Amino acid sequence: MIHKNKYSILAYFLFAFTAITFVSCSDDDSSSTDDSVIEDEDDTVTDGTDDDTTDENTNTVSVDASYFYTTDGSVTITTVPCTLSDGTETDCYQIVTTSLPGDHEMGPWCPGNIEDDATAGGIWLEGGEVYDVDGAFVENMATFYNDPNWLMYDANGDIYITDTQEDCENAANPNVGTEYENFCVECLPSYITDLTQTWTIPITPVSQDTPVLFTTAGGPGGPGTTTAPSTRGVALNGIEFSAPAPVDNILGAYTLAPFDDAGGHINVHQGYHYHAATGFSTKVAQDDGHAALIGYALDGFGIYELADSSGVDATDLDELRGHSDDTRGYHYHVDAAGNNNFIDGLKGAYVN
Repeated sequence: MIHKNKYSILAYFLFAFTAITFVSCSDDDSSSTDDSVIEDEDDTVTDGTDDDTTDENTNTVSVDASYFYTTDGSVTITTVPCTLSDGTETDCYQIVTTSLPGDHEMGPWCPGNIEDDATAGGIWLEGGEVYDVDGAFVENMATFYNDPNWLMYDANGDIYITDTQEDCENAANPNVGTEYENFCVECLPSYITDLTQTWTIPITPVSQDTPVLFTTAGGPGGPGTTTAPSTRGVALNGIEFSAPAPVDNILGAYTLAPFDDAGGHINVHQGYHYHAATGFSTKVAQDDGHAALIGYALDGFGIYELADSSGVDATDLDELRGHSDDTRGYHYHVDAAGNNNFIDGLKGAYVN
């Protein structure tokens, strides 16, 4: 099996989904977003730059709405009153997205033939590794998974791919029928043109003494946490950092639902969403070389890339994948892309 060759090049480059250029993915720093604006609920417009402040007592950094990519209208942000999970009444940013990224191309996902190279397909996340879904990957799935029932192509080497919205919906169903076995599931952006997603996050995070841990299956974990969101956060292009993809269920139905090089794919009910951070989406570089900001968790704490500008992974992370520093306060670092994961829980209160 060939490991993600292009991933190793892209993931520490730019896979920046994954970049919505709330700020340029490669060149801009945390102060280079003067032309971004947000709209308050009363339709007045502010530049949002005053929100990136640190409370001297709690070292809590507020969400900076000017970092979000809003220039093409794919993301709109308003300020609304909200009540958090701990009862705190405060102000939140309500982020409405078109469910499609405005800062990078989507796809491809499924290669058409077993002779196709890596440019014709996306990626697959397995056992902590990122693999190219090229023709060779599809051809060798029976060997890779040690299961002779895998045969996703015909005598000409053409790969079986869902090619209608109905097929996409049926093949992505948890109770997928046997007629879709050995299909590569590919849902297209044209299937979700009228879908929007709304995320509401506190402008200033409110830390909790007891954090909420997510379960590995994607939902919240622990007693009393049944109302916690399964979504991990929101990228700066407005796209969801989703719970881990249910790869066991996908493979168990003898289907494959690849992610594109940005780590995302499409569900007609969920829209385009990420399962890995590979460096394609909008990021905000940090002046001190710290890993770039790529989004916010649903509790309002920042989510940063795993590695800093020198390629060194973050260390000393807590059970949530977070830690603190004097500049950014408490914040998270995403998991390695091959782990099909972003963060492991929420330190702060969230909107139910």
